[in-house]
Amino acid sequence: MKKNISTLTAISFAAVLALAACGGGGGGDSSGSSNGGSSNNNGSSSTPPASTATSANVTTPQYAADSAQLAIFNTINQQRQQCGFPALVENTQLDQAAQAHASYMGQNGGTVTDTEVAGNPGFTGVTYADRAVHFGFPGSQTISPGSQTVYAGGESAGYYTNAKLTETAYGEAIAYAWMGGVYHIAIASWPVTAIGLGWNETTYNGFPQIQASNSIANLQSLAGNLPLTFPCQGTTGVPYKEIGEIPAPPNTSGAFGMPVAVVGNATDTIVLTSGTYTDSSGNVVTLQILNSPTDPNKELPPFEAVAYPVAPLNANTTYTVSLTGTRNGTAFSRSSTFTTGNVIG
Repeated sequence: MKKNISTLTAISFAAVLALAACGGGGGGDSSGSSNGGSSNNNGSSSTPPASTATSANVTTPQYAADSAQLAIFNTINQQRQQCGFPALVENTQLDQAAQAHASYMGQNGGTVTDTEVAGNPGFTGVTYADRAVHFGFPGSQTISPGSQTVYAGGESAGYYTNAKLTETAYGEAIAYAWMGGVYHIAIASWPVTAIGLGWNETTYNGFPQIQASNSIANLQSLAGNLPLTFPCQGTTGVPYKEIGEIPAPPNTSGAFGMPVAVVGNATDTIVLTSGTYTDSSGNVVTLQILNSPTDPNKELPPFEAVAYPVAPLNANTTYTVSLTGTRNGTAFSRSSTFTTGNVIG
């Protein structure tokens, strides 16, 4: 029997809208985790090399064949693109930042954390933003004057099971755990275009214990009929249950169903007003609505709202989701059908 003691930590939102910097995030799937905010001090006096948000992008992913990183990359991109979100491109500077943090967690007892402590083994920066800048990624390059920065944030995770899986299976498990979190769903739905992935393995009771991290960045304008949703029409295989996200989403008791993120451009304000799931038998599942101003954990940015069932859904089941709300004060409605897999996030 497998024992899953995964842990996901919260994403740090460091985009600047006008003159305001926001801290926000996400979390994930069983034991414990922490939410790390942004910081302007990376613990180093060195000046990073001049860089743009795309100068370290690679056209073809450089992750090794059959690696966990490649599985994460492919899984996330397949789901993002189906819903109209831009594909993520591997960025080697973000790779370095994410890899350094995954290694840091492994060197410091395997504890999953957003932040690092100066003086600890493997320290490269306190926050996701600090570590990205440390490895040369621009932390405050504007897309348009006074508009927003290209940096977004990152997530971390731990995973253990008392069976040896393939690296691809480990990567897919982490990808779906991130996608299934109310706060971590950002990796599948935020308007970003660059990603870096880090992976580290230690051993616990003779089996691999995983420490994983990602950095996502380069906020861009979305195309299509905004706001977009994830999951969307035709999505399949997403988790039917997420366990133990920290910080815990409101009104959950340790497990909840697949959330739906509603996302606009980084300068937008999205407000959800109602939402329901209906399964193929006509049973209606009332959703918890979470908007940025009402989020008690202060994790959601204004351009993202999330609706989620406060209890797990059923595996391998088709659901129709209906949502209403406003984007910058203009009303919208969205209806789509998606199918869960036999997946626990």
